[in-house]
Amino acid sequence: MNTWNHTYDVVVVGSGTGLFAALMAQKQGLSTLVVEKESRFGGSTALSGGGLWMPGNRVVREAGMKDTRERAERYLRTIVGDTSPESRWQTHLDYAAKSVDAILKNTDLRLEAMMEYADYFSDEPGGSSGGRSVEPSPFDLNTLGDDKDLIMSGNLSAPVPMPITGGDFRWMNLMARKPGKALPRIAKRIAQGIGGMALGKDYTASGKALAAGLYSAAKKAGVELWRSTPLVDLVLDDDRAVGVIVNHDGQEVRVKANRGVILAAGGFDRDLSKRREYQSEVIDDGWQFGAPGNTGDTIDLAHKHGLDLDLLDKAWWFPAIPEIKPGSGPIVLLAERSLPGSLIVDSTGHRFFNESINYMTAGEQMLGIDDGEPPHLPAWMVVDEKYVKSYVMGGVKMPGMAIPKEWFDAGIAVSADTIDELGKKIGTDDLPGGVARFNVLAAQGTDDDFGRGKTAYDRYYGDPTNTPNPNLRPLSEEGPYYAIKVIPGDLGTCGGLRADGKGRVYNTDGATVDGLYAIGNAAANAFGGVYPGAGATIGQGITFGYAAVDDILAAS
Repeated sequence: MNTWNHTYDVVVVGSGTGLFAALMAQKQGLSTLVVEKESRFGGSTALSGGGLWMPGNRVVREAGMKDTRERAERYLRTIVGDTSPESRWQTHLDYAAKSVDAILKNTDLRLEAMMEYADYFSDEPGGSSGGRSVEPSPFDLNTLGDDKDLIMSGNLSAPVPMPITGGDFRWMNLMARKPGKALPRIAKRIAQGIGGMALGKDYTASGKALAAGLYSAAKKAGVELWRSTPLVDLVLDDDRAVGVIVNHDGQEVRVKANRGVILAAGGFDRDLSKRREYQSEVIDDGWQFGAPGNTGDTIDLAHKHGLDLDLLDKAWWFPAIPEIKPGSGPIVLLAERSLPGSLIVDSTGHRFFNESINYMTAGEQMLGIDDGEPPHLPAWMVVDEKYVKSYVMGGVKMPGMAIPKEWFDAGIAVSADTIDELGKKIGTDDLPGGVARFNVLAAQGTDDDFGRGKTAYDRYYGDPTNTPNPNLRPLSEEGPYYAIKVIPGDLGTCGGLRADGKGRVYNTDGATVDGLYAIGNAAANAFGGVYPGAGATIGQGITFGYAAVDDILAAS
């Protein structure tokens, strides 16, 4: 126990939101080490949209958003219920605004308000239709110098070099319908992308921008950063975390943590055996958007050391188009579900949910998790030619372009001249009946079956030029028609170590383990069984990292 290879005040395991915790610890004079399992930094944070759901922050306030702490509390109390202790989500509200301030003060990141991006349950008491989330402005990777290639990158890229924020994506999708609003934003980003290259800049956006900014700040502050360094074990002494054992440079290394260990190592989204045990037997490889290293290392150590776990049946579900080939990753499907001229059906040929609902709930509906039904799989999004010509699809097909040939070759897209023929090709029982029912409701502008288009969140990704309902339009009377396969992908799991309001980990006896903290997807979701709004997953990783550092300081 007394033999250590290295000693720090704080050891952070994981370099997604863990980078922020490390930055805050180092800024408070605590010597800090970050160990990252992957060969690059950023984890699932770098692969995400980069949004942060932070009620009451000054960026949205300065953008004109009116809000109160009481409304945010009412909202969370309503939607979370008893699925998570109130102290957990109260901590998020306590630290949301100050975390945004800390990012702006201690990093080179700039943050933008995601105005009009409604809460995911915006119609519930306290819900916001105006937006409580922020996201990073485009960030110049060249400011990292030789380290620019050390930040993890996803598979999605724009047709031309340009950074795309979440707010940009909404309007890019409507460039053919609302050119006056969309084209100036697109032109600005192209100028940043192509023009920036001419000036020696390399702008990125979304989660990669957030991860790059946090990495840069942590390194400048003096945080030690080890990559390709997986966690092997925790070192506990008399119910206190005193260090970690990691594999570094091919050797097992014992690292002492004088003040605390913060686990920010992500979830278990890439461990299919755990996913099928705790969540659904139908989950398959290639459905995951998270970092490849998210194999549930902390879950295994929890069993070994008697640490408590919670919410293992939960994930940040995200309906997606399947990967074209093994290893290519699923294809983003976000606004597409909300746009008029589309519906999603199962093998019956009929709809089974409101396609426009938030992605976590949509995935649960597809899997039949909450209603006890069998999974609604395979599922297909059915669209017409007008839809294809009007909107972006999968982040790669621009308006006016055809559906990529490789989608058809891979069997994830099917076309036919009639609905009846399309139904037979995808193996549904009654697609003509399902489409006929949908067309009646869409023509009236009221979804009697599932309420599509009723909430501000539904309408955010709809088409404002389509009336009376921006989310509903009957399919055209003449083909061709298309079906795109849809799977219940995910952004990561959100069950893990059970922690208290400061992020302190519980053991199975109900006591907290001194000096041991869990944040982000390594911990059970602070919001229990729900996803409150855009960026709630990264947001709670940030706020609980801050809270953990404060608790470490208070314990001295």
